Amino acid sequence: MQIISFRMPKSNSLLIKEALSLSPLPSYPSGLNLLMANHLMLLFLALFTLSVSAEVFVNLDCGSSDIYTDENSLIWYGDDSYIQNGESKTVQASSSIPHVLSTLRVFSTRKKNCYSFDAGTGGKVLVRASFYYGNYDKKSSPPTFDLQFDGNYWATVVTSSDQVVYYEAIYDIKGQSLSVCLAQTKPNQLPFISTLEVRSLDSGMYGHADPNSALLLTRRVAFGTNDTVRSPDDTYDRIWVPAVVGNGLMKVESDNLIMVVNVADYPPEAVLLSAITSTSSTASVVLGTNLPTQKVPIYMNMYFAEMSQLDSTETRSFEIYIDGKSISDPIIPPYGSVLEMYITNVTASSNTSVSLVATSDSTLPPLINAMEVFSVNDALTDGTNSKDVEALASLQSNFPILQEWSGDPCLPSPFTWDWVACSTDQTPRITALYLGGFGLSGLLPDFSSMDSIQTIDMHNNSLNGEIPDFLGTFSNLKELNLADNDLSGSIPSSLSKNNKLKLVVSGNPSLCVSGKSCKTTTDTGTSTTPSGSSKKSSKLPVILGTIIPSFAIFWVIVGILATLHHKRKTAAIAAMSAGQMGGPGKPSGPPQATPTGFNVQMAGKIGEAIINEFRVDMTQQTGSDIPNSTDQQTYQGDNQIT
Repeated sequence: MQIISFRMPKSNSLLIKEALSLSPLPSYPSGLNLLMANHLMLLFLALFTLSVSAEVFVNLDCGSSDIYTDENSLIWYGDDSYIQNGESKTVQASSSIPHVLSTLRVFSTRKKNCYSFDAGTGGKVLVRASFYYGNYDKKSSPPTFDLQFDGNYWATVVTSSDQVVYYEAIYDIKGQSLSVCLAQTKPNQLPFISTLEVRSLDSGMYGHADPNSALLLTRRVAFGTNDTVRSPDDTYDRIWVPAVVGNGLMKVESDNLIMVVNVADYPPEAVLLSAITSTSSTASVVLGTNLPTQKVPIYMNMYFAEMSQLDSTETRSFEIYIDGKSISDPIIPPYGSVLEMYITNVTASSNTSVSLVATSDSTLPPLINAMEVFSVNDALTDGTNSKDVEALASLQSNFPILQEWSGDPCLPSPFTWDWVACSTDQTPRITALYLGGFGLSGLLPDFSSMDSIQTIDMHNNSLNGEIPDFLGTFSNLKELNLADNDLSGSIPSSLSKNNKLKLVVSGNPSLCVSGKSCKTTTDTGTSTTPSGSSKKSSKLPVILGTIIPSFAIFWVIVGILATLHHKRKTAAIAAMSAGQMGGPGKPSGPPQATPTGFNVQMAGKIGEAIINEFRVDMTQQTGSDIPNSTDQQTYQGDNQIT
């Protein structure tokens, strides 16, 4: 036994309460009544099973792709469908480990890597993560790293060369999903995980704990059993570890094979059919808690059930002591049912002494069947703002490469996603997206609910379509970089006229500002935009639009001049005929060819000018298209867009 010390809190904050228990089943006067009672009991058990089997019950064999059923009738699944990162590894062979621990998933990239689960309508869950190093990397160097859930720090995982370590948390989910993350905290110490389990609990379980905090298991013990108890004996698959019985203690078993369990936290019957007690009626029973060395808030459950029917001369009565001071009324364990006691709202440590001490009128020593000890973490975060989470989900849905990131995007700090920046508010907001060069392609989805955004960098991708109008609705936006994409159409005026915005759209050859003069310039820089013949083809409609009208005008002028020439020639012939026939005052000699000759020469000069103009126009239209360039869209207006 270990005698340890405990310092009481300054305030009177220690609470001990008796949980609801039932008396033994009553006797029935007839076989019919007994049959009815049995039917009612079966109906109750069926309804109870339905209520607890709904929601979430997940067993992941990390690093495996198999589906199989283990010796506890639990169905295990590989974890491929729950996470996209990490690498599967096999531990060094050992005949002493169960199959589920033979593989693991190790993470060599990212600040944190997360498993995510749909939790339906939320509620209370039990989450358990197990780690078996097994010298998988042949370095004989078990790592240390952080474990997180839903954006909250959970524990620092200290793995062992040859031992399995596991961590368990019970808490109320604040949303409709939950996440478990592993975060690297030391160089060259890569996080890994062997198994991950999630179980929904009844909403009333552990109901005396603060719903805004999580219960982090330090010990769950079945004092009288010889073997570990879990599913199927425990409907919720809690793991009850057998106790090591020290000197002065002994195990006792129940002589009653029917145990009525209807207390709030539903301990399995298997842990209530045996107990430990002292070999001396005057000796106390000291309980180990496995708490850390520093003081932490704690929550404890204790379960008591009498193992035999006591006669009139026997009495078992005791109290719970902490550091030599009684903190409970006398406890008398019931026979055939269970009494649950809980301790909450107190701080304790590994130096805390918790013991059961017999009362002065008791003829029998204290007795206990099972116990759960939890440390209570800080208040749970609400996570990143839900509007921002929705916006990120929209981006991830549209761009599959972004689905490699999961869990809370901002929490816990500093383990944010690699491509976001966050505010330091209690409920963080997304303030920046850094998605340059991520290989994104297609249209930009609507992420307008991310209304605290200040910086959006999406340069050097393959985004196409028009720049969406919603980008101009971000009142806090200071920088928008969409350079080197395949965007087209007009730049929304809400962006082009925003003097407070640094807007970069270079490298989008089809992009233009609606209603303004768009000047296409060339640059010697590199670009992924079309060039050469493909760009000439894009100018073909403009060239044809110049050629066809020029030819039409030319031939109209030629036709007019030809008609005039014909008329003048006819008139000259008529005049010459009149002179030959004679007549006073009429001219004579050859016809006057000068006027007609002048018109023909003018027509030729006009045609030549038109052709020369056409040649110049063709040169101007095609000259800037011929060789190679990065088209830069430059708009000179209220501000300059580069």
